[in-house]
Amino acid sequence: MSRVIIVDDEKGVLNALKRSMRSHGWNLQTYLDPQEALNDAATQEVDLVISDYRMPVMDGVTFLQEFKAIQPDAFRIILSGQADMDAILHAINDAEIYRFITKPWSDEELAVTIEKALEHRHILIENRRLADMVRKQQVQIKHQMSELERLEAESPGITQINWGDDGSIILYDEDEDEG
Repeated sequence: MSRVIIVDDEKGVLNALKRSMRSHGWNLQTYLDPQEALNDAATQEVDLVISDYRMPVMDGVTFLQEFKAIQPDAFRIILSGQADMDAILHAINDAEIYRFITKPWSDEELAVTIEKALEHRHILIENRRLADMVRKQQVQIKHQMSELERLEAESPGITQINWGDDGSIILYDEDEDEG
């Protein structure tokens, strides 16, 4: 189950977001205080964080920058009633947000955005896992190749296989027995 955190200084907004998202099966946690969300993020993995842009204690970009430092793999979304271009660019460049959503939001659009962000995150993490696996396999193959080279240098021809037409391995040459 994906863990989603929402931070907003307005309790009514948090309640509306909880109501609109409760049917999606996400483990949803809401916070009025950005610092409390940061403290909790230090102890448990988060898949996605949504933050209001303008909050009295800490603005959304600063919060998401700090959140990113704690959990770089969590996707970040800004939710704001004020969609000025400078704010959007600041959020994108400094907090590396996934999306900027304006208030009032469409419940359906927000749900689709969250779902796409979670899918994207899953794909990125799976790609990283597979790339790590390939790197480990390359190290193993390199080790095996060097061992084959060592064996071949020690006993020339030892790594050569004499295949029969039917796919069998020929252990001796039949022509040698006849002669």
